[in-house]
Amino acid sequence: MKTASLLLVLLMCAACLTAVAQKKLTTIDRAALAQEVRTEFLHCWNAYKKYAWGHDGLKPLSKTPYDWYSSTLYMTPLDALDTMILMGLKEEADSTREFIATHLSFDHDMYVKNFEITIRMLGGLLSSYQLSGDERLLKLADDLGTRLLPVFKSPTGMPYVDVNLKTGAVRNPRTNPGEVGTLLVEFGALSKLTGKKQYYDIVKSAVVQIYNRRSPVGLVGTWINVETGEWVDADSHVSACIDSYYEYMVKCSILFGDQDFKKMWESSILAIKTYLADETPTGLWIGHADMNTGKRTKTWFGALDAFFPAVLALSGDVPTAARLQESCFKMWNKHGIEPEQFDYALMDVPNDPKWERYFLNPEIMESAYYLYQYTQDPRYLEMGKVFFEGLKNFCRCDGGYAELKSVKTKEKSDRMESYFLAETWKYLYLLFAPPETLDFKHTIFNTEAHPIRKTW
Repeated sequence: MKTASLLLVLLMCAACLTAVAQKKLTTIDRAALAQEVRTEFLHCWNAYKKYAWGHDGLKPLSKTPYDWYSSTLYMTPLDALDTMILMGLKEEADSTREFIATHLSFDHDMYVKNFEITIRMLGGLLSSYQLSGDERLLKLADDLGTRLLPVFKSPTGMPYVDVNLKTGAVRNPRTNPGEVGTLLVEFGALSKLTGKKQYYDIVKSAVVQIYNRRSPVGLVGTWINVETGEWVDADSHVSACIDSYYEYMVKCSILFGDQDFKKMWESSILAIKTYLADETPTGLWIGHADMNTGKRTKTWFGALDAFFPAVLALSGDVPTAARLQESCFKMWNKHGIEPEQFDYALMDVPNDPKWERYFLNPEIMESAYYLYQYTQDPRYLEMGKVFFEGLKNFCRCDGGYAELKSVKTKEKSDRMESYFLAETWKYLYLLFAPPETLDFKHTIFNTEAHPIRKTW
């Protein structure tokens, strides 16, 4: 009798626990949130169309346009196109694609930044080509790739920062691992889709040049001269100027099956975990160190660093990714939105107002999306909802969404970059959208969140 009673109690407890677990799983209404994100994307897109159509971007507070260079390259429409396609905004996507295909030209006598044009425009053309099948987009991508190639004609093979789209002239030899190492997903995909081997070979060689200049402890610095091959800044980290150098090691090893990148990642992540990773009472962080000695120089982590959990998850190290994402979440929750830099020793922004800025960054949403894909843990849906609410509460305005001058005061800044529509809204939408929206297992996102499928 006692055994039967005990069994009944155990069964009741199990039922209660199951009910609690099911309740936790259903506290997030994914369909409703996906629709809300879609609505907010349209708020930004319609503001761009109303106040900045035909230009690269929108200033949402003054409701005026801006261009990067002397001639517009329609950066926002191209960056946003594959987001529209994935969101099922067919009419908007079709009309935008037609406009790009018939109006976009790279035949301009002007210098452009190779890195930004590659990740935003070349990546955008390739992903939208794959999603739509519109051959005109691939033709534009091939034309752009050809115009960018002269940038690699340095003594080391590493690219100059700027190239003239019409003349092929180059300038600015001071670059960084991020701008050298974050080109092969795009140029490699272009190589595979056009059959032009030189795109892959030239760009891969440039990445190898950076890797071969790593220090004896396996780290790279922040700045390097492409003409001399000498480092001009020994600060090592996973933040701006280095970040996506590591990201593309993992992605290129998967997308192209290139074992060289797999080996590069394995040695690099060992150095990162040895010298940059920092176990603290508040959790796992990744800080700064001297590239030559590995000695800790800063206890800084920031909005851009928050991409790293996604890369760790993609590489197969989900447990470490999950721990680092919890630290990212603490950084976000300190002020209800994340700062450009965060001193995890102080658990606050470094004592300089310039680090209080927020640029509508997507990286923390990206990592939540990746971790949800690998774990199906509703914890990451809950994080996504917090991120979404923070954006709406502090960044929304009549003319779209605005960057913040300070996460403490929440004062807005008059800028909405194209990547906000390409990345931030896309990752939030995909986090909540039905799984069939995108085949995650067979898709590699470039660093601008343009999805590339291995069709070769």
